[in-house]
Amino acid sequence: MGTPEDDFVVVEWEAETGTHWIAPLHVHHADDEAWYVLEGTLGFRLGDDEIETAAGSAVLARRNTPHTYWNAGGQPARYLLVLTPRLARLIDEVHEPGADLPSIFARYDSEILGFQDEEPL
Repeated sequence: MGTPEDDFVVVEWEAETGTHWIAPLHVHHADDEAWYVLEGTLGFRLGDDEIETAAGSAVLARRNTPHTYWNAGGQPARYLLVLTPRLARLIDEVHEPGADLPSIFARYDSEILGFQDEEPL
């Protein structure tokens, strides 16, 4: 994990089996975000494209690219998330109980484009 003075922050996360949408479809207008899959498979929607990435693969969502992701495999997926300190603060805030997601995203020059109530395409 980094500090607010760093250019980027790296965190390790795990998505359990059966975890579908890890994040709603959203866009960051000023920040890039990247993932490196350590174990398992993650699925991504980047703009109009959908891809699956296995262990050893990396994905980059450039600023202004709508994106979401999910566990696309039959086992837990472990991955590194590489993001700016601003996005790290956004993620910290959205995990607080009672978080108002649209207003939090707006404060961090991001926006939620939609919530998925169904399995990935």
